Amino acid sequence: GMGIRMIEPVYLSPSFDNVLPSHLFLQNLPSVVVSHILNPQPGERILDMCAAPGGKTTHLAALMHDQGEVIAMDKIASKVKKIKQNAELLQLNCIKAFCYDGTKALAVEKREDEQEGPPFLPESFDRILLDAPCSGMGQRPNMVYSFTLKEVTSYQPLQRKLFTVAVKLLKPGGVLVYSTCTITLSENEEQVAWALKTFPCLQLQPQEPHIGGEGMRGAGLSLEHLKLLQRFDPSAVTLQEMDINSLQNSREDDLISLANKDCIGFFIAKFVKSSNK
Repeated sequence: GMGIRMIEPVYLSPSFDNVLPSHLFLQNLPSVVVSHILNPQPGERILDMCAAPGGKTTHLAALMHDQGEVIAMDKIASKVKKIKQNAELLQLNCIKAFCYDGTKALAVEKREDEQEGPPFLPESFDRILLDAPCSGMGQRPNMVYSFTLKEVTSYQPLQRKLFTVAVKLLKPGGVLVYSTCTITLSENEEQVAWALKTFPCLQLQPQEPHIGGEGMRGAGLSLEHLKLLQRFDPSAVTLQEMDINSLQNSREDDLISLANKDCIGFFIAKFVKSSNK
């Protein structure tokens, strides 16, 4: 029976919204980390399977120095338009955005036309980012969560369909990064366990940078595998008896560590596809 209205920001920092829009794109910390973990290189061909609104897409292109090709897909036309607008605003020319369902992005046979868009032939990409559609339970809390249980549980099979396509589109030796902005075991660690069992060609890899915590137990993964995963958990951040005055008197390193952990809930797994089929 109690509602809360925030009237002051948690952190004493100015807003960067709409500041230098052709140079800056604001993202949550885990979203920034994802692109560095994929680590795209100039000249490579990258696929961002569920790309809207394009924050990670543009970051990947920037990390590649706009050299190579970043294919961005989303099945909602208005969202694809937003990706193109952001790429144009940031003056990134290597991004090509397409309105397409990622579950159907694998071509069954070679097409005679030279169309550059989806569907794509197997083993067409050096690196793939699958920032999958999810239940979004890692986002900042809302007063009301309108999803039904049926809707929440519908994401796991969809994620597996997208993941299966991603594995087939990835070149041997290529890197696949799977991420979600949710905290459920079924959409995160259980998906990793399923992937390692279903695709023997995949191997979990260490992540750099590794700022979040390790994976959650309960999905049957080994402790070694859990340490390779990265989970950002906002509930792990403690602000016991901390007020503005105590924050001002804290060491800079402690403040940075606290700020880094105080973010949305997020999950990241990095795989490499072995050359052995």
